[in-house]
Amino acid sequence: MAAVAAVLWGVNGGVSKTILTAGVPSDRLAQVRSLGAALGLVALLAIAAPERLRLTKRELPYLLAFGMGGLAFVQFFYFLAIHRLAIGIALLVEYLAPLLVALWARFVQHAVVRRRIWVALALALVGLALIVDAVGGGTSLSTAGLAFALAGAFAYALYVLLAEHVVGGRDAVSLLAWGFLFASVFWAAAAPWWSFPVHTLTADASLGGRLAAQHAPVWLLALWMVVLGTIVPFFLLVNALRHVSATTAGIVAMLEPVVGAAVGWVWLGEALGGVQLAGAAVVLAAIALAQTAR
Repeated sequence: MAAVAAVLWGVNGGVSKTILTAGVPSDRLAQVRSLGAALGLVALLAIAAPERLRLTKRELPYLLAFGMGGLAFVQFFYFLAIHRLAIGIALLVEYLAPLLVALWARFVQHAVVRRRIWVALALALVGLALIVDAVGGGTSLSTAGLAFALAGAFAYALYVLLAEHVVGGRDAVSLLAWGFLFASVFWAAAAPWWSFPVHTLTADASLGGRLAAQHAPVWLLALWMVVLGTIVPFFLLVNALRHVSATTAGIVAMLEPVVGAAVGWVWLGEALGGVQLAGAAVVLAAIALAQTAR
């Protein structure tokens, strides 16, 4: 289940990039995804287990921060990054979040973390240097794209820290339902719905890359993003946690940047050089170490 979730998220990178290329702005795409996921998750819980939607006053500030500061910006920075970078590279940088969480635990919370976190940090820095070809003295990667991906990693780390704080008294599905709902409220205030460029959703979009001759309505791609790129994989991952540990699920979830890179190559023609591939492998090793250093 965790592997299928990771594959669906990886494929969703290609779908999202196609929507962005069709002219939907990154903030509007994050807005559509948040509202669609919120409506789907809240509806499912309202039918199956309405009691799980109850809120307490103690939870409210954390859920507001989780939705508006975590979920909203994780998506926003991810969309900004993949619009400028190969999907696999953007995902690899964002997946440094577990390393950031471990560093937060060590230096801010003064918790004991395993020594392997320092090895993970060194590997991550080496891998990223190879990805941007810093060793070779030049880079063809977008500086803005890398900055957005790194900002996404920090937002992802915030998302994880807030989720772990709240999840002790709340199931993961209702946590996500409220998170996406509050993210929707944030985007509705930041980008009012009455100014939404509806024509971008009703237009037909080329699927791009090797599928450039094929077209699909943007609203259909957005529906895929909401259902198969958000709601279904989240449900799969939550159910996977009933059978495997969070660390195991986190490591399996690392299939997402691998699948994202493969989708970018097969579908969109995003080729990575040999040095970048080596750097990606090193970063994956660093992320695996960070996942086991909880």
